Amino acid sequence: MLPGKKDRSPVALEQRDVSGDQRMFSPSAARNSTPILAVLKRVLPVRGAVLEIGCGTGEHAVCFAGAMPNITWQPSDPDADARTSTSSWIKFSRLKNVLAPRDIDVCSGQWGVEQTGPFDAIVSINMIHIAPWAASLGLFAGAGRLLHAGGLLLLYGPFMRDGAHTAPSNAAFDAALMARDPSWGVRDIADLEQVGKVAGLVLRETVEMPANNMLLVFSAGSV
Repeated sequence: MLPGKKDRSPVALEQRDVSGDQRMFSPSAARNSTPILAVLKRVLPVRGAVLEIGCGTGEHAVCFAGAMPNITWQPSDPDADARTSTSSWIKFSRLKNVLAPRDIDVCSGQWGVEQTGPFDAIVSINMIHIAPWAASLGLFAGAGRLLHAGGLLLLYGPFMRDGAHTAPSNAAFDAALMARDPSWGVRDIADLEQVGKVAGLVLRETVEMPANNMLLVFSAGSV
């Protein structure tokens, strides 16, 4: 899904299977859930509330919430099919700490979850490179509004360092993204740091992940 795009058409860069109960299955989620979970268990509090932006199929939500039973997980996605899949995964998992998915467009000034915040963390996985730059700006602005002091914004995906790709495969992926939509692309960590400062967030940690991905950990109210 492209946040802010008026036709609100879904975006998936992979082939996904769909079960009879409308659960979608993401090959990338199957690959990256375990390494992402390892980082989340290290940096998140034992108890708290997490907002996921761009939950996609919902597999991450049930995986992470199942492994961290004292975390309340609020998934969200602007795509109706993604929310349907997520709702089905929640029902299938029988987890009580995953809330019904919300319709959130990060480019909006109000996300509709202000009354349930502030949150201990906001997580966004493989979203900002398949959305316009305005989505990154909106994501950080929303994090600045909705995170507790010391709360975390965690971004997973491919990133550039100081204008350079970290691997030839990422450079090829970036070119393919921009060929599909010129407003997409692999984002530079330095640019995200600048946006974070405006929103009151500071990059606390950069975690190297498999397949030339990273997990960026921003903290609200850090100095």
